[in-house]
Amino acid sequence: MKSIHIDLEQPGLVEETTNFKAGFAAVIGRPNVGKSTLMNELLGQKLSITSHKPQTTRHRIHGIYTADDHQIVYVDTPGMHLGGQKSINRYMNRAAKSAFAGVDVILFVIEAGRWSKEDQSVADQLKHAEAPVVLIVNKVDKFKQKTDLLPFLQTLNGKVEFSTLIPVSAHKKSGLDLIQKEILKVLPNQTPIFPEDYITDRSTKFLIAEIVREKLMRMLGDEVPYGATVEIEQFEQEEGTGRWAINALILVEREGQKRIVIGDKGEKIKQMGIDARKDMIALLENRVHLELWVKVKENWSDDERALASLGYTESHN
Repeated sequence: MKSIHIDLEQPGLVEETTNFKAGFAAVIGRPNVGKSTLMNELLGQKLSITSHKPQTTRHRIHGIYTADDHQIVYVDTPGMHLGGQKSINRYMNRAAKSAFAGVDVILFVIEAGRWSKEDQSVADQLKHAEAPVVLIVNKVDKFKQKTDLLPFLQTLNGKVEFSTLIPVSAHKKSGLDLIQKEILKVLPNQTPIFPEDYITDRSTKFLIAEIVREKLMRMLGDEVPYGATVEIEQFEQEEGTGRWAINALILVEREGQKRIVIGDKGEKIKQMGIDARKDMIALLENRVHLELWVKVKENWSDDERALASLGYTESHN
């Protein structure tokens, strides 16, 4: 990895250089364009939670990919959105915007065939970005004939400034190698930012809470998931057996939401627990005893103090 360069004009002085590349790539865009799915595929493993609902991602999260000669730190961000005046909406937009600073490249993800006001809002904010912008046109698999996509691609030149445009399908895993090549072009030569065995800067406890929240997003209707969050009350490994004991508290804002989460005779929360436990076993590589509880905490999503106590803090942004 490292080489030694000797300056012959000044014998005795040894300068250490590195052939290793490392840096940050921010993944940004409006909600529901497939940013988290794209990052998971680039990493080669599932890290960020996904669902078909917009604004699934609420926190900024680093996904770390380390190879023999480079390390790419992907920064997955909440979707930048218009409207939504609650404290949690402002938090998510701040988390997304903060990713512009201190990165080596910005991956601006849009949906093939669609350009919305929110896309334009993101593009306008990128005009002041210092890092180069790679425009990622995702979900191109919607177009059976690739020539049908060309008119849309041609319209993008006047809408956003970018150094490179890459059509991809995160779902079909096509075009991902081109993204990596573009990132490596701009990464600086430096030693790894994180240890080689790291896959994220987030704690395992955070990932456990996100697993439960993913099941909420996927199983429930459009309204309830946005009024729900997850807090891990117990996360302990039993001595001797190695089994993990996990208690997760699902917080909702209204009594009616609590009934929906639990479901008829507890069927929905039971199924969420089954699905979440499978993912937790894969993550922790051990047996898991999981208990889910539901509690009403009124107006938590518009209460700055409540948000901070639930982990929605700037320290991770």
